[in-house]
Amino acid sequence: MEVPSECWAAVVQKNEGPNFFLEVEKVPVPIIGLSLTAPQDFRLLITTLAGPSEVLIKLNVTGLCLTDVHFMMNDWAFPKMSEMGLSCAGHEGAGVIVKIGEAVKSCKVGQRAAYGPIHSTCGLCEYCFSGKETYCQQAVYTGGTVDGTYKQYCTVPEGFVHLIPEGVSDYVAGPAMCSAGTMYSSLKESGLRAGNWAVFPGGGGGTGIQGVQLACAMGIRPVVVDTGESRRSLSLSLGAECFVDFLAEADPVKKVVEITNGGAHGVFVSAVQAYQVSLDYLGSRVGGVGTLSSSRKDIAEILDLAKRGETVTWVIGYRLTTGAHCSATGKIHLEPAVVGLSKFNEAVQRLKEGNVAGRIVVDFNLP
Repeated sequence: MEVPSECWAAVVQKNEGPNFFLEVEKVPVPIIGLSLTAPQDFRLLITTLAGPSEVLIKLNVTGLCLTDVHFMMNDWAFPKMSEMGLSCAGHEGAGVIVKIGEAVKSCKVGQRAAYGPIHSTCGLCEYCFSGKETYCQQAVYTGGTVDGTYKQYCTVPEGFVHLIPEGVSDYVAGPAMCSAGTMYSSLKESGLRAGNWAVFPGGGGGTGIQGVQLACAMGIRPVVVDTGESRRSLSLSLGAECFVDFLAEADPVKKVVEITNGGAHGVFVSAVQAYQVSLDYLGSRVGGVGTLSSSRKDIAEILDLAKRGETVTWVIGYRLTTGAHCSATGKIHLEPAVVGLSKFNEAVQRLKEGNVAGRIVVDFNLP
């Protein structure tokens, strides 16, 4: 396939921080299999040269995730994007393989593929060997420590290319890379059983709503804590047993504890604003589980939870296969809002302000 020298990208470079905005502009396409026959710009090579075991994917879509917003706001426990030499966030890409390195064996040009939150890991530690590569101390994070899917052409190590199953659209595969995988992994690791109560603070958003659906498929009873009629309607239509509006309810924690007969068995937090109060939803439940999908600097103290045998874990999406399979077989329904390149910044700002119910994706092929 013909590969251009430049592609579109939504760039945050000189304006990162609380008031960041994105500019859609042309950037160099990463190079695979470059042969040096003439003097080259060294800085350009460092930012665009890919190795022989990498694959070049032309993305058709990228999902938008609140994690992207926090990377661009610089309020997570990571170095600033500019300090890492990054300009593009994003970790939910789906498209087609257009070029492969000479050492690549398992991927072919023309195959549909997706690119998720984990760019690479060491592949040698106990976590990598046990299927928990997100805990690898050498993990490289897409859009966090390497440029992400806000750029139309991305290079991905062969072992972290996710081939898209038949029957799953790019609009589904992109978001499934992060949110469906994160929620599935969280629920699986929690040890919750059928009939247990699970609370999803921010459950009407793009990540939480997939947790609600997966919980239903596992026989777990989901309660969503969120606000707004659109999120209430979405949550209840996709399986939430109860919706607690934290703005309308005088004491949301008390209400949740009442609904769950003393406290939830598990709390699955994807909404940053809810971290400080979310574990209160466990009530007096002994052995409750709280799962956080964040590295924010101001997460509440959690050590005292050991007094009740409670467990707090941090999870970010694993592999695509489970989330995409659930989508293909109808266990979860992903019908994201779709916007074109010209609406990139507007869509991300809506996400930042909490004005998105469900998922939203940007189609690189739409104006």
